[in-house]
Amino acid sequence: MRRPRLALWRAESAPPVEHRSLFGEILDWMLAPLLLVWPMSLGLTWVVAQAIANRPYDRELADMARLLARQATAQLADPSLSPARARNELDRAAAVFRREDDDDRTYYQVLGRRGELLAGEAALAVPADDPPAPSADPVVHFRDETLGDESVRVAYLWLDAAGAQHGNALVQVAETLGKRAQLATEIIKGVILPQFVILPLAVVLVWFALARGIRPLAELQQRIRRRESTDLSAIPEGDVPDEVAPLVRAINDLLQRLDHTIATQRHFLADAAHQLKTPLAGLRMQAELAAREIDSGRSDPASLKHALRQIAHSTQRASHMVNQLLAMARAEDNGQAARHQTVDLAAVTRAVVRDFVPRAIERRIDLGYEGPDAPQSTRLQAEPVLLSEMVRNLVDNALRYTPEGGAVTARVLPDPFGQVVVLQVEDTGPGIPPAEREAVFRPFYRAIDTQVDGSGLGLAIVAEVVQRHGAEITVDDARARSGATANCPGALFTVRFPLSAPPPAGSSTEETIQASRRGTGSAGPLADGPPGG
Repeated sequence: MRRPRLALWRAESAPPVEHRSLFGEILDWMLAPLLLVWPMSLGLTWVVAQAIANRPYDRELADMARLLARQATAQLADPSLSPARARNELDRAAAVFRREDDDDRTYYQVLGRRGELLAGEAALAVPADDPPAPSADPVVHFRDETLGDESVRVAYLWLDAAGAQHGNALVQVAETLGKRAQLATEIIKGVILPQFVILPLAVVLVWFALARGIRPLAELQQRIRRRESTDLSAIPEGDVPDEVAPLVRAINDLLQRLDHTIATQRHFLADAAHQLKTPLAGLRMQAELAAREIDSGRSDPASLKHALRQIAHSTQRASHMVNQLLAMARAEDNGQAARHQTVDLAAVTRAVVRDFVPRAIERRIDLGYEGPDAPQSTRLQAEPVLLSEMVRNLVDNALRYTPEGGAVTARVLPDPFGQVVVLQVEDTGPGIPPAEREAVFRPFYRAIDTQVDGSGLGLAIVAEVVQRHGAEITVDDARARSGATANCPGALFTVRFPLSAPPPAGSSTEETIQASRRGTGSAGPLADGPPGG
């Protein structure tokens, strides 16, 4: 008693299953890239702002370098100038463009051919690249440098002073980055600040767009919830989005199959109730007759014995009907497929034939079994209970329709190629006309002009089991077999089971085991054989 309580406590204490929100997932997948791209956008904005801020100040710095270069070229070309005087002239020329303010400071440097300082800031480093080839219009180059503890932007160019006493020279003009940083900051503020307004607005618009787009799903859900439990009609597809239409079609297909299943079950229950009425009515009638005989004081032992015999017969019919209904329900259970295991079809068939031996002897029917010796050749993946029920119903059906003195044979034939295993049940009864061979597998179907007592469910159970195992069943005449006549062509039921894997190679010889012999009164070798699986 403790285990069920523990299981119940675990079930109650288990955390509830959280369902995923389609709206939340779409919103996350839309906002996550946006939030990921936004920092990248900030970085790109910073780089672009720096480039835009450098452009006008680089042009001004290049103009300063060219102006100083022209002055230096003129000074260096005059051999009469002393170095001190040349430095003074260059300092005077540099003072024209040097504009000291609170934001930036400007530095310059002029070096001679031998690297000597002619004028300007000595701490300014010489560029690492080599001087270019002589050119009438020298190109201004830019680089970022550090002067002391300050970052500066440097514009420099190499001068070709051929014929001058000092030869080639280097002119450099450097400027701190205060105004550039301010301009870049203003550009970034102008670009990024609107994004702080646009981003929340975009999130709100995305939320409203998703809510509007998912609204048809909510409406479809409400329409389905408002339906009655008995309404299995198709859901209209005209007003649903194209993306939801396949789902609605799948639901409609499920509703159609469910409606068909419910209709079949309703018909099945009606037929079952109708079939059960007959034995139950016989029970009541025979009981009332027996009671009336006893009440009248004219109780005849023979009539009472007859009434009791009829009651037993009706009870047997009702019990058989209930057992068949239970077997039908078990065959229709989808969970049976999960309980498949390796089963020897030959052993199952031998066991079923053995169980029917007394009944065959009672009716003087020659009941026999034919099958291989090697069990490996007849093994397949199946549900043992359903497989036995199928064989039992086939043999029972054959015995019911075979007259006294006839023969019934259950036969298992292995495939030499290991693809299928074949089960055959053959009788010498009246046979089944070709027009009725499909109808006999319907529940409660009874052949016309037959006096055989039965429930009409045996072959329906066989068909259901065959379908569950992916097999196929056919019905033919057994006219070519021994014992068949023109009036009794016999019926041959053949079931082919597919094998999941080829069985191991092995020799198999067919043997015939006769369970009963007409006129001998003995069960034959099968009655004394080993029990089957």
